[in-house]
Amino acid sequence: MPSDPPTGVRRRDLLGLMATLPLVTQGAAPLRRGINVTHWFRYPPSADGGALAAYLSTPAMTSLRRAGFDFVRLPVQPAVVAGDRVKALVEAIRRLQQHGFAVIVGPHPPGGGDPVGLLDFWARVAPHLAGLDRYMTIPEIVNEPVFDGDAAGWAALQTKALHVIRASLRGRLVLLTGNDWGGIDGLCGMRPADDPDTLYSFHFYEPPELTSLAAYRPGLDRAALARLPFPTTASGCAALDATRDAATRDVIRFLCATRWDAAAVDARIAKAAAWGARNRVPVLLGEFGASAALNRPARLGWLAAVRAACERRGIGWALWGYDDMMGFGIPAAPAGTAARPAPVLDGGVLAALGLA
Repeated sequence: MPSDPPTGVRRRDLLGLMATLPLVTQGAAPLRRGINVTHWFRYPPSADGGALAAYLSTPAMTSLRRAGFDFVRLPVQPAVVAGDRVKALVEAIRRLQQHGFAVIVGPHPPGGGDPVGLLDFWARVAPHLAGLDRYMTIPEIVNEPVFDGDAAGWAALQTKALHVIRASLRGRLVLLTGNDWGGIDGLCGMRPADDPDTLYSFHFYEPPELTSLAAYRPGLDRAALARLPFPTTASGCAALDATRDAATRDVIRFLCATRWDAAAVDARIAKAAAWGARNRVPVLLGEFGASAALNRPARLGWLAAVRAACERRGIGWALWGYDDMMGFGIPAAPAGTAARPAPVLDGGVLAALGLA
């Protein structure tokens, strides 16, 4: 194993365009435009090790690289990589890196997981990552922690998990996140770790009444919500008259009153960027997306607004996801189809992301 580089070298190498870290200079950076591959190791069509390793075909990887993506975020359901199946995860990361992708990898435990399970995951998985490209493999502590009313409890657990990772991956870049579903407010409420080789993730789906058609609330008129515009101007909220459901009308009125537009999106992203600048640490938008059920102009307009707000501040981003309806919605492939042609990526989504 090569000797560890001086502290901070990796961050400068990987984050050349992240202006939230003042000492960073312009340069090539593999953490600029990312894609989440959501069902490779999270609720996969098959948990067989061979099928796992082949989930994303070589033509598909080539297509994503040519489109302009430079990193992949791999969500991992801990049970999927139990035992020897962790080798399939290592092989998947190695294949992606051979195509030029940096890879963010971290646990997405169902139901939020548990503290003991998180520490056990990293004690088991981190040693397997040690043999991978040190500049292109970024562990992420966990996805969207939720410690209700206990941000200090999450901070303590995240510190413990970081120590477990450091036992095997000394000096490597590690991705940390704030409490409260990993959102902007959770990020801004945290204190950076006393570790220079860290960066900080936030997720963005605001407003959820638009991006997920208020998926958090059952029983609403989704067809009416899908007609909502972006920007949400008063004249554009004609969906108010398209439903007889009082609860849905209340949600629509609330959303229209908040006047979400590109400036509102920009202000929220600016808050995350300001936290990074204030603490002299880089931040990364690890997830964002909007439902394919939302009308196309509103969906593409929102995606473009988020991407533009990030790029104005040098913040890298990752769409959720390659195989999820909040992104490209590519169906999961059957086992044993590694040589299949690359799926066609939605040109409108690519354009909204500023890609070819």
